[in-house]
Parts: sequence; C-alpha cells; structure tokens
Amino acid sequence: MTALAPANTESAGNTRIWSAVARRVAGRSLEGPFYTDRDFFDLDIAAIFARQWIFVAVDAELPEPGDYATVEVGPYSVIVLRDDEEELRAFHNVCRHRGARILEAGNGSVGNLVCGYHKWTYGTDGALRHAPSQPPGFDRGCFGLKAVHVRSVGGLVFVCLAEEPPADFAEVAARVEPYLLPHQLRRAKVAARTDLVEDGNWKLVMENNRECYHCDGHPELLRSFFPTYGYTEENLPARLRPAHERHLRADAEMRETYERLGLPYALIEELDGRTTGFRVQRDALDLAGESFTPDGTAACRRLLGDLPTPRLGHLALHLQPNSWFHVLGDHAITFSVLPLAPDRTLLRTTWLVHPEAEEGVDYDLDTLLKVWTATNEQDARLVARAQQGVCSPAYEPGPYAETEYQVEAFCAWYIDRLREELQR
Repeated sequence: MTALAPANTESAGNTRIWSAVARRVAGRSLEGPFYTDRDFFDLDIAAIFARQWIFVAVDAELPEPGDYATVEVGPYSVIVLRDDEEELRAFHNVCRHRGARILEAGNGSVGNLVCGYHKWTYGTDGALRHAPSQPPGFDRGCFGLKAVHVRSVGGLVFVCLAEEPPADFAEVAARVEPYLLPHQLRRAKVAARTDLVEDGNWKLVMENNRECYHCDGHPELLRSFFPTYGYTEENLPARLRPAHERHLRADAEMRETYERLGLPYALIEELDGRTTGFRVQRDALDLAGESFTPDGTAACRRLLGDLPTPRLGHLALHLQPNSWFHVLGDHAITFSVLPLAPDRTLLRTTWLVHPEAEEGVDYDLDTLLKVWTATNEQDARLVARAQQGVCSPAYEPGPYAETEYQVEAFCAWYIDRLREELQR
C-alpha cells in the first residue's frame, strides 16, 4: 500500500488522521479513532457535513409562507423556510448584529425573522428590514442573513453549507426524482416525527442501516421486509431459501405492476466512486405486500398521490452521507442522521401520509409508527453496543461479510471524502 503523506498539514492531529486514512484496508471496518476521537469527529463535520448535500426536512413541514424548521449540523444552525413567494430558502441561524441565534430549535411559522436579542428584523428573503438605533448612513443591504444552498428533490429538502456544493447532486436528483414524484410527497402531510438520540458515532448509525446481517434482531420489521436483503443466489444460506422463493414470486408480480403503472423500479446503485453516493430501487414486501405492518396491509386507507393500488412494495432510497427513505403506496418514512458528538447521534424519523388523511379515520397512529419505532429502538441498542466495542483497546477492524458490501461502499466513499479534505 502506498502511504499518503500530509499535504500542507503540520498538526499532530492531521498527521495522525492521515496515517489512519492511509492504513484503511478495504473490506474491513474502520479503526477505532474514526468512531471515538474528537479530531476525527471535527474532520467529519468539515469534510462531510459542511461540504455535502444534507437531508434536513420535508416540504410537508413547510407548506405555507413563513413556515420554518431549524436544524443543527455540528456547530452550524440552519433555518429552512418557505418565503413570501412560496420558494424554499435557507439561512445561517446567526444574527448579523452580534451573532445571536435568531430562532430557537424546532418548527414554527413567522411573518419576519426577529432576533430576540436586539430586535434586528429580517424578511423571509433574508434581507435586513429593521435595525434599531443605527447611525445615519447605515446600509441595511450589507447585513442580510447569510444564505445556505437549499433544494427540494421530490418533496425531500436538502441543504449544503459549502460555498460550492457538489456538482453531481443535480444529476443524482434528476435520476432519483422520477421514482419519488408519483407519490406526491410535496403535497403530503406530516403524521408524526420522532427524535432518537443514539449512543454511537454517526457512521455506526449509517453502517448499521446498510446491511441486513443483523436483521434477525428486528422481528416487527421482518414480518413484511424480506430478510434476504443484500444476499445473492451464491451466498444465500439455506435457512433463508423459503423467504427467497417468496421474494422471487412477489418481485415478479411487482415488476408487472410497476410496468403497467409506468413506475420506475430498476436498481441504481452508485454508493462510492462519486461525490454524491446513492442507491434507489423499488422492491417487493412480504405478506400482503402493501406496507410495514404485522400482516403487510396498508396502514393508511388514503394512498399517496394518485396511486391506484396499495400493493406496490416499497421504494428504498439511500443518499449519503446522512439519509434513507422508504416510500410506499400508503405512506412514506424519512430518516435523517445528524452528528451530535463523537459518540452521540440524532436520528430523526418522519412519517408522511396523504394530505387529507385523518388520524383515527384513515389511519391509526400507533399502527403507522409501530414497526419503525421498534426497529429504530432496536438499532439504537445495537449501535450503542458497537460504540462500546470500538472504544475498547482490544478492538481491531474486522472483515465484512459479502452481504455487507454496502457498508464497505459507504466506508470507501467516506475515506475518499476525508482524503479530499486533507488534500485541500
């Protein structure tokens, strides 16, 4: 292996990181400091979360002018809002006077953005409208809020903190959006949202999501989700053969349905080797094949968009670095991963339903939330165990199974991003 020498980096921290990056062995998990060390965590914020497109919200959270959501990304706080022209905007949540936070964390609606410290007031376009007690000649035009790049992809809202966002995101969005548009997520409504703080590094959260090697720990999910995810004919264990045969039959039926309805379904998998790694595919579900419920039937009577049948399996979308999505005929679930500390991560889960669906009439909230609430809690326990393990001096990187190829792709993508940052 050719060693990578630090380029214009003199600090001991960067030298140590360079060495760890250079030592990374393909097909094995990352060394412990990648998951535990503050220097590595700070680099993750700079190299990943301050440069990539980050999933932060859904259009359904911001249906009307003045509606906003705030999101914390490392040391950054960002306001995402619908302006008076009904366009999406995003700004750093930092007053241009003396830096106070303008809006508290959470969601809400405003006419103008008013800093609670000295009442500097900004329009929904970010322009400074009012600054009390300033001298004659004060130019308000020089003190508008600092803008953040923002765009919606099929009803999913992403921001990018970099001055120059990754150029390939537009291409990725163009390839992914046709899968999302039939579900009309921009018109959906939020049925529920949960925040779960996991006691593990953000990469462990993402890695855990990228494999089903551990899926026997998800009994609720495996009622409708085929446990053969990630396996091939060559490495399929005998115990999963019956589930595989069911999947083949259901998949053939789903493909006929997708063709008849004109729904894109083919797998596109480009998780590494590019700046914006992603994976998208429609796939069958088990049992009734309609939703994530104990018997696989729809959790909501009103279907998303104008879809004529609930039996559509699920659309699975994964976008690096911090999100995955399951979109069904009857509802959608979005997952956003936000780093809080080297050993703490926020998982934000949002359930979307038809805009006219009524709780208690068209859906039971407990039924809608049951599977993924249980699955998230189970995953959180597994991530915490992994975090405890990588903290041990006895830990050393272990080999991935063939079914964990997406974990390897994620780690390869991540290491490439660190190399780019260290070479800047």
